[in-house]
Amino acid sequence: MNTQNKASAEAEIHYPLGDALPEVGSSIEVAPGVRWIRMRLPFALDHINLWLLRDEIDGVSGWTMVDCGIANDETKASWEQVFATQLEGLPVLRVIVTHMHPDHVGLSQWLCEKWKVPLWISMTDYLTAQWLSCKEGGAAVGARAGSGGSADHFQRHGLTTPEDLEKIRARSNYYSNMVPGVPRQYRRIIDGESILIGGHSWEVMMGYGHAPEHASLFCKKLGVLISGDMLLPRISTNVSVYDADPDADPLGLYLDSIEKYLTLPEDTLVLPSHGKPFTGIRPRIAQLKAHHDDRLADALSACKKPAHAREIVPVLFKRELDIHQLTFAMGEAIAHLNYLLRRGKLRRQLCDDGVLRFSVV
Repeated sequence: MNTQNKASAEAEIHYPLGDALPEVGSSIEVAPGVRWIRMRLPFALDHINLWLLRDEIDGVSGWTMVDCGIANDETKASWEQVFATQLEGLPVLRVIVTHMHPDHVGLSQWLCEKWKVPLWISMTDYLTAQWLSCKEGGAAVGARAGSGGSADHFQRHGLTTPEDLEKIRARSNYYSNMVPGVPRQYRRIIDGESILIGGHSWEVMMGYGHAPEHASLFCKKLGVLISGDMLLPRISTNVSVYDADPDADPLGLYLDSIEKYLTLPEDTLVLPSHGKPFTGIRPRIAQLKAHHDDRLADALSACKKPAHAREIVPVLFKRELDIHQLTFAMGEAIAHLNYLLRRGKLRRQLCDDGVLRFSVV
């Protein structure tokens, strides 16, 4: 997207609440019966937006919660403050989780047990969270044993610095530390399902690429979309290839998924998981498509001579990266290479040094 078109698209994205942000432990009403909560995260992306929806189930008045925050004492304390001051003396009636990433599902077990309520989530993301959170089995075992896991996955794609590989192996419990467990039972939500919340119908819109089966929620009557991480106003959604599915095409899935939102009214208020509520779905989707088109062109150009994903990272990311950011960047670089590979633009070769290299067809 050229500079003029980018400026035009940005001018069409509006923030109805301006610079207003809810203080930790408080909330702001963004639509009738819809309250915005914001909690801190210990990353470069330093916050997550969570939502409370006024509800009634089986004649009991209360709240439906959307997303949970990571499992740590600070987030628990923030929730306790919300419970004491923002619920109007009413209980939480259920917890809906958009997807399985730690900042969304991390405290689900604690919250569901505390309020004795069910977790509503897609089957794929529930099972993935259950698997990744298991310290005795699941994803961490191979990594701790020195085989498999993210380190070997990234090493195969050119990340061979011993210090970086050791840091990544040391993070084998990264997920389970922030998601110590999920409820033993859940209520599955599926694409196209209508969930009655507070007398309003909320349609489940499943998206793919960022997470296995990400649920956004759209209420036509209120004109509100809880987009989760599928649509963010200022940053692009992370789309990564992981070690368990190394030949995946998450970027293709993501770009196909965001097409669904083009059917929504242009004045829809989008409630993202990061950043501020905004309107302007169509220009934002145009920006995201243009962003990935540019990155794909950059990756393709970089592969005029055989190149691996680690060499592509500085082409796609023009800033210094810590180890946390580097793992995301590697996943994204592989996603862009796999996208081009799937569409016949690149070929892939496993070289004698055990590294996969990509070159233009």
